[in-house]
Amino acid sequence: MDDVPSRRPARAVRLRPVGDGELELQYRVVHGYRRAFRMAGEGPALVLIHGIGDSSDTWAELIPDLARTHTVIAPDLLGHGASDKPRADYSVAAYANGVRDLLTTLGIESATLVGHSLGGGVAMQFAYQFPERTERLILVSAGGVGREVNPVLRLVSLPGAHLMLSTLRLPGMRLQVGLAVRLMRLLDTDLGQDAPELLTLVDALPDETSRNAFIRTLRAVVDWRGQVVTMLDRCYLTEGMPTMLLWGDRDSVVPVRHAYGAHEAMPGSRLEIFEGAGHFPFHSDPARFVALVEEFTCGTDPADWSREHWRELLRAGRPGTAAGQPDTARTRAAERDLREASERSAT
Repeated sequence: MDDVPSRRPARAVRLRPVGDGELELQYRVVHGYRRAFRMAGEGPALVLIHGIGDSSDTWAELIPDLARTHTVIAPDLLGHGASDKPRADYSVAAYANGVRDLLTTLGIESATLVGHSLGGGVAMQFAYQFPERTERLILVSAGGVGREVNPVLRLVSLPGAHLMLSTLRLPGMRLQVGLAVRLMRLLDTDLGQDAPELLTLVDALPDETSRNAFIRTLRAVVDWRGQVVTMLDRCYLTEGMPTMLLWGDRDSVVPVRHAYGAHEAMPGSRLEIFEGAGHFPFHSDPARFVALVEEFTCGTDPADWSREHWRELLRAGRPGTAAGQPDTARTRAAERDLREASERSAT
């Protein structure tokens, strides 16, 4: 792809050499299932949570630099990568529980969570379920802040998706997908910004077990109408928790307007936009990503959670809603705020 416009640095470029064994996969058995993870460095804990169909390998080139100042833990979520892929609960809440249990086995009581795409939704859910164990949130092109999502994911959530995904393993299909992805990138489409990652996703589904886990995970968060999970109605609970949002302005999976809506819904949050980047801004500009993470974690104090403050927030409810307002009405109000923020960002 040498003739592709050089809008983004090549993913293969590392920020510094990787130390021996630094990125080696390790394993823990939790609840009878093998969980794979990478762990490196010393210092405050930093947990990197990947997106759907991905694995801890997506962070591999960033871990050495982040490990200079942090203890970095990058798990393969259940059903992904080298972790087991059982017939199990693949909901966002279950993933948050799994991250908590893995951290507990590693002796880590609290951490800053960095979540990408589905991993962003998992990070937000973790902060909601376990606020006392969450120091900061860094959400990267995160799901769970609006219904809109790429139509391809909506299509894969439909009945018959198993058959559709299995065709990707037919002879010659890898080449055809590669040519289609190359064309999207040559045409400089938004989806083409993530061309290498699209091929990685195809390679990550080599067998029926992997495909089943992928579809179960997807259907827990997406249906034919779009995303089915939203954290907008609970974003006010991040008050007092340092939160940073990182987004590519050419994200075709979770549009950048979701970033503006989430930024408005999360009190005191910080928003950084990566110009020209797609759904993987940490691949497009790894040096800037690492610098922002280090600056944010060093320049903010960990959240000081207390049961009393949490109780006060819950009793007060979401700003702008009346006490006792039904959850469905709150969700509609949150989605209205997202649309209004999107319209303002467009102008």
